Amino acid sequence: MTDRSLFFNLFNEIGIINQLASAAFAAVLPKGMTIAQFSVLNHFVRLDIEMKPPKDLASAFQVTRATMSSTLARMEKAGLVSIKPNPDDGRGKFVSITAKGRGMREECITRLQGPLDDAQSVLDKDAIEGLLPLLVSVREKLDRLRD
Repeated sequence: MTDRSLFFNLFNEIGIINQLASAAFAAVLPKGMTIAQFSVLNHFVRLDIEMKPPKDLASAFQVTRATMSSTLARMEKAGLVSIKPNPDDGRGKFVSITAKGRGMREECITRLQGPLDDAQSVLDKDAIEGLLPLLVSVREKLDRLRD
């Protein structure tokens, strides 16, 4: 197998796994919640950040500013995030997660338990524990490539 096909096969499998996991997760999300919205909430909690400019969120999620602005507008309307002007830049804004947003993230994770239990029933825990550090390393290295 050539290096090119090896890497293609790796990313192809990761992509298929992502599609399967996303479909299972989307099926259990609360009404009106999208994976994109959950991902923003999870980003704030996972990284333990208070606020972030929308342009930085767009960059983190590899989407256009317009796409992120649309997602954030819906989230603000639902009370999941707060968007405030940047006091140092009249045109800039800061986004922060609200208490309701944190609660919604927790509800989503609770609802994800069924699909996670299903996955756990067919996946070997030892194999996953061995694979996880490698996947973290791959993600970190690929993330550095885009900077």
